[in-house]
Amino acid sequence: MFSKEESARLRKEFWTSYGKSFPRKWILYNTRIKDFSFKFVADTKKAMVVLDIESFDKTKNQLLFEQLLELKSNLLEDYLPDAIFDELYLLENGKFIHRVYVKYNGEFNIYNKDTWQGVYLFFNEAMHQFEEFFEDFEDFIRRAIF
Repeated sequence: MFSKEESARLRKEFWTSYGKSFPRKWILYNTRIKDFSFKFVADTKKAMVVLDIESFDKTKNQLLFEQLLELKSNLLEDYLPDAIFDELYLLENGKFIHRVYVKYNGEFNIYNKDTWQGVYLFFNEAMHQFEEFFEDFEDFIRRAIF
């Protein structure tokens, strides 16, 4: 096991190394839709690229998720065929959110540098596809709440 400091150092090194390997400004939180954001997730068991809908306004969440469900076939056929739509995704903090995500299928552990490169390539391609999808359908998605 790693000390708390070593663990933090490795996590920081993982993300810094990714940013240097693939320098790009991602949309992430800048979707112009409050509480609708793209994220990279990496821990000791999994790596994912996700689209989270997590407003305190449950009606807004449901409307946005339903709008994404309308586009499900587009996302699966043209961008991310392995995307998973989860209407009740449980976060580690006990909060339920709506999440659309793609999981890395290879071996990965954020503390094992030998597994990093495959995840970096996965992150780059999956987030690029998510962003392409969002840019193509942003107006339609926004109609759910505006």
